[in-house]
This record gives sequence, C-alpha cells and structure tokens, in this order.
Amino acid sequence: MNIKKILKDTLMITIITLVAGIALGFTYKLTKKPIEEQSLISKQKAYQAVFSEASEFSQDSAVNMEESGELLLENGITSVTIDEVAKAIDNSGDTLGYVISVTDSGGYSGDISFSLGIAMDGTIKGVSLLSISETAGLGMKAKTTNWLDQFANKQVEAFNVIKGSSSSESDIEAISGATITSNSITNGVNAGLCFFRSIQEGGNQ
Repeated sequence: MNIKKILKDTLMITIITLVAGIALGFTYKLTKKPIEEQSLISKQKAYQAVFSEASEFSQDSAVNMEESGELLLENGITSVTIDEVAKAIDNSGDTLGYVISVTDSGGYSGDISFSLGIAMDGTIKGVSLLSISETAGLGMKAKTTNWLDQFANKQVEAFNVIKGSSSSESDIEAISGATITSNSITNGVNAGLCFFRSIQEGGNQ
C-alpha cells in the first residue's frame, strides 16, 4: 500500500471539495437576491390578479399562522396548508380584505398552490393558480380555461363540487374528467374561507 499516494489522493479530493463548496456558495449568493426579487414580483402579480382594487399588499403580523393547521382540522379540512396571508390595502390605507395563499396536496398529480382574494364581507374576489401540474387536457383545464371564474364574486360559507349544472351560489361545476383536481382546488378555497373567518373573529391574532 502506497501511503504517499493515498495521502496525495485524499488531499486532492479535499481540495476539490473545498473549491466546489466555495463555488456553490458564491453562486448561491449571486443568485439568491434575484430569485427572491423575482419571487416577490410573481407573488405581487398573483395578489393583484385576485384583488385588482388593492394598491398594495402587506403581511399581517397580527395573524397567527402557527394555529392554521389545527384550525383546519377542527373544521374537517385536510390536506391543505395555509402558506401566506397578506392584507389588501387601498390608496387611503384602508384594508379591503385579505389574500390567502394555500397548497392542497390532494391533486391528481400532487400539490396545487394558489392564492385567493377575499373582501372583508367574505366575497371571493378571485382565485389565481401559483403551481399546478395536473394531467394535460383534464386537470390542467383549471389553468387553461376560465373554470376558476366560478368562485369569483360569490359570498358563501363553503363551496361544493357537483357534476352537471350548478343550481346555487355554492355549487362548483367539476372539470369534465378531472373531479379530483376540482375537489382539490375547491377544498383549498374552503380552507382559505375558513381561515379568513377566523381572522375576522380574532381567533388568529
């Protein structure tokens, strides 16, 4: 066994590892800020899409996000995570409502993330998808068609998915061949409404 060769090889591997680590760290520092800025821009666009009347959006530090999971479970809502909550504010500084971002893990192909705007009277202002990877031509119709418009301008306790034509404000017509996707998004919207009501009641502040 050549001890010198082993030591030399070990030293070379150590040097290569150190150089690679430094390079990765440098690259991370260079790209971190642009990525964060782009993420913020995308987020603001999504917020504006679901609450067009607002002039700005700000995080509400009074909202207790830590209890959201327990709250949803108490109301029979599973597979949903409340990701973020922001106040929708007008030019006068008044709060028009909230934008709540959620992720539902019950999609046909995994997680579906979106934001929904809710006015102070509980009316849904809009729903905007942030991330979805459902089946093309089926579940992806939630993104490529106006299916999400069914939620807009409605003030209900909760929505339910139906097959066929709706007969009430709370009915959401399922995407043909994609009931799982329809249920996942609707479940997420209901979770957002539930969390919004808890904010109104002061339960998360």
